[in-house]
Amino acid sequence: MKVLIVGKGGREHAIAWKVKESDMVKEVFIAPGNIGMENLGTLLDISEEKIEELADFAEKNKVDLTIVGPENVLALGIVNEFEKRGLKIFGPTKEAAKIESSKEFAKELMKKYDVPTGDYETFIDLEQAIKYVEEKGAPIVIKEDGLKAGKGVTVAFSEKEALDALKIAFSIPNNKVVIEEYLDGFEFSIIALTNGEIVIPLEIAQDHKRAYDDDKGPNTGGMGVYSPVDRINSDVINETLEKILKPMAKGMVKDGIPFKGFLFGGIMLTKDGVKTIEFNARFGDPEAEGILPRLESDFVKAILDLMNNKSVELQWDKRYTVAVVMASENYPKSSTIGCEIHIPENLNSTIFHMGTREVDGKVETNGGRVLSVVAYGNTLEEAKKNAYLDVKKIKCKKLFFRNDIGSKMCYNNENK
Repeated sequence: MKVLIVGKGGREHAIAWKVKESDMVKEVFIAPGNIGMENLGTLLDISEEKIEELADFAEKNKVDLTIVGPENVLALGIVNEFEKRGLKIFGPTKEAAKIESSKEFAKELMKKYDVPTGDYETFIDLEQAIKYVEEKGAPIVIKEDGLKAGKGVTVAFSEKEALDALKIAFSIPNNKVVIEEYLDGFEFSIIALTNGEIVIPLEIAQDHKRAYDDDKGPNTGGMGVYSPVDRINSDVINETLEKILKPMAKGMVKDGIPFKGFLFGGIMLTKDGVKTIEFNARFGDPEAEGILPRLESDFVKAILDLMNNKSVELQWDKRYTVAVVMASENYPKSSTIGCEIHIPENLNSTIFHMGTREVDGKVETNGGRVLSVVAYGNTLEEAKKNAYLDVKKIKCKKLFFRNDIGSKMCYNNENK
């Protein structure tokens, strides 16, 4: 069969790498992809936002399955367009993708279907938002509504930090802000293959959102992950499924917007049980790079079986993975383009390209997050050691990385 993967980052590289392993797949197309994916399939010179052009290609080339990576394309309605033409595609419709494209929408759904989450209020007026923060105090969470590529969120530990974030948010015309209760506890990511009410959880991971070591600096799209997360046992996972993922999926069916695709839950294990930080409408990045290398089952078969309402049982590598993101200096404020990267050929880690390009045969930076370096280990410590050995062999003057991926083994309030 022929598979089309839409996107160009590390998540799509990991998806393409896993799709290529499937015995069912004869041809892989990636639109637009990046230079790291050249050996996995045919890169198409079609921007991911050009939905009709992608659908035309899928029709003309008789593509059997399309897998969508990025959230912005889902929010634009790529699934609606493909399904209108009778093309098989794995991802939520524009309407269902609002659980990520509108934080207010997601919060309202959670409230409606008793999905545990923090208290919140939505504001369109700066003065009212300031008043609310002054009443509630810190710590408190400021989230700009809409798609922010993993950014646009400030976890404010002081009132001044919260008020500064509000002023920045409301400097954007017509911006809307959701102000949330700060949830204290142990955070983890859970992604499920979902087709309406059917929810098949993948192995969990823990992301590291802050830019710098010890969870300092601004929020980013993610600086690295590890999987599995020993702190989260099967009881907690079952609680997350029964109280969060399944009720959300069933609620969306009831509301006439069934969710099909990768249902992502950012979860906090608090002293009162699990609570939802956020929902995303796609596979996380860098979660994809940490989780998919551990999947032993045929990824494509699992997706097709789910879409055909067949039972799905997944097998997993018992080893740990650690994925370390190498990002442009000053990320997330700015990115670097055109700085040469030297990647040795004898690395033991798997390298997923996130923001690279090739010029005159040389690999260069081309974005905020640039590479994801993923290593296995029989223990978490071994996986960390293996990943960082290879990270330090990759040379580029304009890249930085966190040194503590896989070290977040304690609660937030113990880690400040």
